[in-house]
Amino acid sequence: MKKYIIITGIIILIAGLAGFFYKRTPETSYKTVRIERGTIISNVAATGNLSAVTTVQVGTQVSGTIQKLYVDYNSRVKKGQAIAEIDPSLFNASVEQSRGNFLSAEANLQKAKVTLADAERTINRNKKLLADGIISQSDYDLAETALQSAQTSVKAAEGSVAQTHGALMQSKTNLNYSVIRSPVDGVIISRAIDVGQTVAASFQTPTLFTIAQDLTKMQIEVSVDEADISRIALDQNATFTVDSYPEQSFKGKVVQIRSAPIITQNVVTYIVVVNVDNSDLKLKPGMTANVSVEVARKDVVLKLPPSALRFKPKSIADDPKEKRQAGGAPAGAGREAGSKPAGGRKGNGGQRVYILKENKPVAVPVKTGIANNSAIELVESALKEGDEVIIEQIGGDTGKKAGGSPMGRPF
Repeated sequence: MKKYIIITGIIILIAGLAGFFYKRTPETSYKTVRIERGTIISNVAATGNLSAVTTVQVGTQVSGTIQKLYVDYNSRVKKGQAIAEIDPSLFNASVEQSRGNFLSAEANLQKAKVTLADAERTINRNKKLLADGIISQSDYDLAETALQSAQTSVKAAEGSVAQTHGALMQSKTNLNYSVIRSPVDGVIISRAIDVGQTVAASFQTPTLFTIAQDLTKMQIEVSVDEADISRIALDQNATFTVDSYPEQSFKGKVVQIRSAPIITQNVVTYIVVVNVDNSDLKLKPGMTANVSVEVARKDVVLKLPPSALRFKPKSIADDPKEKRQAGGAPAGAGREAGSKPAGGRKGNGGQRVYILKENKPVAVPVKTGIANNSAIELVESALKEGDEVIIEQIGGDTGKKAGGSPMGRPF
């Protein structure tokens, strides 16, 4: 019996100790970050495609079969240089036929002029004969009618000469068009024909070549969301990367903001044109560019980590009243790399962060400015450079971390 009592007592003691340690609250600690001074750059991100500033599509004004090609892809051409030739046989024949018609019309004109000269001599002679009473009035009238007919024939012959001369010029022009020439200095970036292919110039001129006038100067047509377009301005600096050179950043400048909206699946965007220097010819037309436009920049300002504005002590996070007061979107960066100012925790308390005093979190009201993914400008606050703000709680009632995650809450 005594042994049974001892065993029971030991069991009760062990259970009590286990309950004590089980209910013991883990020690609470906080992770902090020092407030520093530095530069904050707010950007708007978008994507677009590279293209030459001036691209010319070369077509043909006459139909026929391609007989010769003088250039290929990436060929450098000069203005007026022959780049292709259409079989000129039909055009040569047309020129000869038009020349023959023109010569025939000139001969008819000369014949009409001779007839006119004869009619003029006859009417002059008949004037004297009529005055002397040698011929009748009817004979004179016939001579006058012949004169007028000869004058009309001359005018008709002159019209025929002009008409056939125009047809000759048209035939010669078509013959000249059979040789396709470059309208600008540039580089052939596209060729849509081969030797032996037939091209037809009917209602719409077919595109045979595409020439980039100057590949050392390129542009990007960037699609910017309607929520960000108000912050884009001319001459803003931009940086971008392309998949071909993922480790290299290229520079550009905003030169045009187009007002025409582009609506795709109820999403409204606007085209912003960014000019790019391509002196080293690394960039090629059609490359996809991930562009970041610098819309705001501040140097030597106090910087808060975005997670400091998202942090909230566990005891406050569990309090429904505090939740209602701290309602509103947490602070952080904008949709792109901090493109929008931080919203912070709003409500009755406005924006606030927490600092440690006697190992307890104490709220400090703050006012923020521009932001990006890594930092938010601290505009007004009792905090100063070197102060530490809490970004994470470790331990507490649940032994789990509290506060903002490194990625932040979803927007």
